[in-house]
Amino acid sequence: MATGRVFTLNTGAVIPALGLGTWQSGPNEVYEAVLVALKAGYRHIDTAYVYGNEAEVGNAIKDSGIAREDIFLTTKLWGTYQTNPETNLDISLKKLGVNYVDLYLIHWPTPLNPNGNHEFFPTLPDGTRDRLKDWDFVKTWELVQKLPATGKTKAVGVSNFSTVNLEKLLTAPTTKIVPAVNQVELHPYLPQKKLLDYAKEKGIHITAYSPLGSTNAPLQQEAAVQAIAKRLNRSPAQVLISWAISRGTSVIPKSVTAERIISNFDDFVLDEADIEAVDAISQTTAKRLINPNWGEVVFHDD
Repeated sequence: MATGRVFTLNTGAVIPALGLGTWQSGPNEVYEAVLVALKAGYRHIDTAYVYGNEAEVGNAIKDSGIAREDIFLTTKLWGTYQTNPETNLDISLKKLGVNYVDLYLIHWPTPLNPNGNHEFFPTLPDGTRDRLKDWDFVKTWELVQKLPATGKTKAVGVSNFSTVNLEKLLTAPTTKIVPAVNQVELHPYLPQKKLLDYAKEKGIHITAYSPLGSTNAPLQQEAAVQAIAKRLNRSPAQVLISWAISRGTSVIPKSVTAERIISNFDDFVLDEADIEAVDAISQTTAKRLINPNWGEVVFHDD
């Protein structure tokens, strides 16, 4: 990345500020995307078991010629494995073809029935999510926090956790390890200042997903973003990425287009006036773009 910015986790490990996201990247396209990214200089790759693309991500890492220890690799625990996270991690490691990941996250706070009618999204007869009623993410974390001692992951964290759920987790008597990261949807339509402030206070790093506004979102067409991009001879995506990093968050924009992957990596430092201009977008448009129905409140008032 042009600026080479990094953040230090509460484990002492360093996470590159800019990585490649692979959500919604199909098996045939994600291999090339990761390969292009690594050859362009990316050293932070994000995937998940439920994405169904870990094998291709792993093949690209192997074929890139980049040493494994030079890449920060994240994957995630799916809800149907929350009662047995090490098994899910073992599956991911096998698919990725690596001995460890740098970060392992609870993907969503909702535990799902591991013996349900679907591997990923089990449902009840009425069509609602088949959630585990006698289990919660606090019990999952009790198991997840044991994983770094196995050497299979360097750090553990969470994803899609609100301040309410983080507080519940951190105050549980079984919680011995503070999550290293909370990966959440974050962009100018959803700046999440309350969550950022809370996480900073607790020593939890925030990684921003969907920083460009997710699929077909009009964020890159916002007048403030367009004006800054035109004046600085930058792309709207570069402006949004640099805005995210300026707030102390790492960021994982997804793309499968080589030109965009390379362009996104050319980050820069926004000045304070431009940061404030992008901040102001949420005053007129504020919305969450990723909000699956889990049959329970996940995001609360954040």
